[in-house]
Amino acid sequence: MPEYAKMKKPDVKLVILGDMNVGKTSLLHRYMERKFKETISTVGGAFFLKQWGPYNISIWDTAGREQFHGLGSMYCRGAAAIILTYDVTNWQSLAELEDRFLSLTDTANSDCIFAVVGNKADLTDPEAGLKEEEGEEEGGEGEKAERPAHPPPSPVARRQVHREDAIALYGRILRYKMLDERTSLPAEKMCFETSAKTGYNVDLLFETLFDMVLPSILKKRSGNDSPTVDLEECHSAKRTKAGCCS
Repeated sequence: MPEYAKMKKPDVKLVILGDMNVGKTSLLHRYMERKFKETISTVGGAFFLKQWGPYNISIWDTAGREQFHGLGSMYCRGAAAIILTYDVTNWQSLAELEDRFLSLTDTANSDCIFAVVGNKADLTDPEAGLKEEEGEEEGGEGEKAERPAHPPPSPVARRQVHREDAIALYGRILRYKMLDERTSLPAEKMCFETSAKTGYNVDLLFETLFDMVLPSILKKRSGNDSPTVDLEECHSAKRTKAGCCS
């Protein structure tokens, strides 16, 4: 039987949006394959299927090039979470999220969750420049490995986007979506800085979002299969997520 015929149907979809060269594909490879890859620009889109407890989550990587821009709304259709990615050393990459990419999310679910993610933090932040220890990467929620004793590297690029800039953008996203900031997820929780190169905060980003989309999965399943929500199934997913496979 062909491999595609064996593929499990995803319960929900996450989509990564952002300009070219911000590291969207590298973030996805770092999380799914536990290593950093120098990648070429994505053509169209690609996805990975992640098993999270008893659930299957598809994570879509999209092209940032202008010529593929029109495909973005198609990939965002029915998304439960969208990761808007920029490069902390490139102010224009943050501006492009609002100017070019935010409108593509109109086809996402009405209860879609948004995360604003500044990648390449290793270029500006000494803490992010420390490579994650192998035990920390594979340990999930377990005890983290100690940091190496050698001093952190010096920043090699000037930061152009600060955390408060990302928080301000998150507020504008909520207003664009006509969501009440008082009842929405707080910006401090939904704005991340990551490094695909070192692994800094990459697990935290994806696993935070996976936890947050569980209600969407349960709502979808209850609508398809039963008028009730199996709360025990939700608890089981949280208990088993640290040991799930890619």
